Amino acid sequence: MSRQMTADETRQFLAKGTRTAKLSTVCADGRPHVAPVWFALDGEELLFTTGERTVKGRNLRRDSRVCLCVDDERPPYAFVIVQGTVTLSEEPAELLRWAIIGGRYMGADQADAYGKRNGVPGDLLARVTPAKIITEADVAG
Repeated sequence: MSRQMTADETRQFLAKGTRTAKLSTVCADGRPHVAPVWFALDGEELLFTTGERTVKGRNLRRDSRVCLCVDDERPPYAFVIVQGTVTLSEEPAELLRWAIIGGRYMGADQADAYGKRNGVPGDLLARVTPAKIITEADVAG
């Protein structure tokens, strides 16, 4: 039987492995836009980077509302949905500091290279402050 995750289980689920988040932003005409993003946790917040000229970047500059879904596609299946708002930073030191995002997905030895690539003018660090978190574990259990 499916169940909600505890707060600790939720953090562990989000921090485990290389699951990507599916990020939904709001387009200028109100349509949703969904794209996968690499992310990291900073306390209760989720962080990701994007270019300011991407659809995500343009949407986030105009409307800070987001929804992210992270799921485990293996039985018994699980997911976490985070609804919240984004604060953007263009500070190169902050972008470089969060090089661990690239390291999480490509290996710790690649973190500096990804940080230098993503810590340049035109890139944004997005910090998601959750307003609501929905969890489900053991979906097929």
